[in-house]
Parts: sequence; C-alpha cells; structure tokens
Amino acid sequence: MSLTDTAAAPRQFIRSRALRRFLSHKLALLGVFMVAMLTVVCFAGPWFLPYDELYIDLRARFAPPMTGGHIFGTDPLGRDLAARLFHAGQVSMSIGFAVMVIATTIGSVVGVVAGYYGGRVAAVLMRIVDAFLAFPSVFLLLVLAAFIKPGPAMIALIIAATSWMEVARIVEAEVKSLRDRDFVQAARMLGLSGRWIMFRELLPNAIGPIIVAATLTVARAILLEAYISFLGYGIQPPLPSWGNMLNGAQQYLQSAPWLAIVPGVAITMAVTGFNFIGDGLRDAFDSRTDLK
Repeated sequence: MSLTDTAAAPRQFIRSRALRRFLSHKLALLGVFMVAMLTVVCFAGPWFLPYDELYIDLRARFAPPMTGGHIFGTDPLGRDLAARLFHAGQVSMSIGFAVMVIATTIGSVVGVVAGYYGGRVAAVLMRIVDAFLAFPSVFLLLVLAAFIKPGPAMIALIIAATSWMEVARIVEAEVKSLRDRDFVQAARMLGLSGRWIMFRELLPNAIGPIIVAATLTVARAILLEAYISFLGYGIQPPLPSWGNMLNGAQQYLQSAPWLAIVPGVAITMAVTGFNFIGDGLRDAFDSRTDLK
C-alpha cells in the first residue's frame, strides 16, 4: 500500500462518517433545500416568464403581485419584478460562487504555506493577513469599488480580495496541527518535495474546515454584494442585482412595499441557507459530534 493510499483510507472513513452526520442535521438539509430551490428558480425561472428583465410597460407601473401576469408585480418602470429578481439572483449567486472559489484558493495557498514552513515565512504571511484584517472590509470594499468600474467580474474580485484572510487563518492553524503527524514524517523520509507534502498530503487532510469556510464565504459574498450595490457602488442598473433592487425600492416602501420585500426575502433565504449548510458541515466534520 502506498503512502497516498494509507493517507486516503482514514480520509474516506471521515468523509463517510461526516456525510452521515450532515444528513442527520435538519437545519443543514433545510439549507440545502433553500439554496437548491433558489438556484433552480433563478436559473430556470426566466424561461417560463412572458417578460424579460428589461421589458418596460409604462401602463403596468406599480402593478401589485399576481396581477396582469406579473407574479411579484412590477417596478416604477413597469418591468416584471419576477424576471428582474431571477436575473438578479443569477448575478448575485454567480458572484457568491466566484468569490468562494477565488477567496478559498488564495486563502488555502497562503494558509498551507504558512502552516507548513512556519518560522519567518509564517510570520511574514500572517502579518500580511493581519494587515488586511486591520481594515474594515466594508470600507475597503467601498474604496475599491469607487475607483474601479463596477461589473459582476470586478465586484467578485473586489469582494474576494477582502474575503480570503479568514480562510488563510483557518488553513494555517489546521496545517500547523497536522505537519508533525506520522504521514507527513513518512513523506519527508521518502524524499517527497515540500510542494507535494503541502498540496497532496496536508491540504486534503484539512479539507473539512476549508469546505466549511468556503460555504460561509458564499453567504458573506452575497451579503456584501447586496450591501455595496444598495449603496450604489456595486452592480449598476439596468443590470439587476438583489442589492440595487433594494436601492431602487427604498423610496416606495409605503406605496409599493413588494419592491423591497421580494429581493429582501431572496437575500435572506440565500444567506440563511448557506449559513445553515455551513453549520451542518461544521458539525459533520467535528470529531466530537456524536452520530444521532
């Protein structure tokens, strides 16, 4: 049996046990259902609507929900709110997943290098992490967004630039606890390179905390995108996002409350769903959690 097979066996056991724990976590399953439903509705829903997100019908301005073929009503320009909500969901959730990939990749690389080498390397890298964490992320986001032309790709990069530090800290602590284990010592004795040990031995064994952090990063990214778009520095009209839909609805809270309620509920469902999944994954990968 090779070194890789020896290390993979306990990982497979942990994963199967973690899966059973996750499937027994009711809130996590609710979160999966909420996220899956939102994803299907946002990406498949526009195909079943008679209007697109940019179609304007001034005669149908401020139509309440369930009137004139408009499921969620219309906005001040007579645009179908359901079409805009679904398209905005595609934008917001795509940004969330893009931020997850970018931030998790950067944070994992920084964390595994700092955790494996320790010493001066870890000191320099973690001081960089501390420097980023010293700035309030919201203000840093607003500053970056003010000087960069906003768009889905750029907003994802900006949010990712302020979201990788937590992942780096988690991975650094996990790798530091693993680097003196027997399988790492065996890899060193076999003459395997540091790169191999970091990315083929240590990182796979730290996958549990990384998955949890990645899931919570999606929720945070969706919330941050909505926040900066609400303030006018994020996704710009006519391209809809849940944040700028809330921005356009604030002056109609009394006369047309559905303009704010509909995107607000969507944001709440997405963030809550990912947080439930993250909580379930955290409990699933926690070795102290007993099987139910």
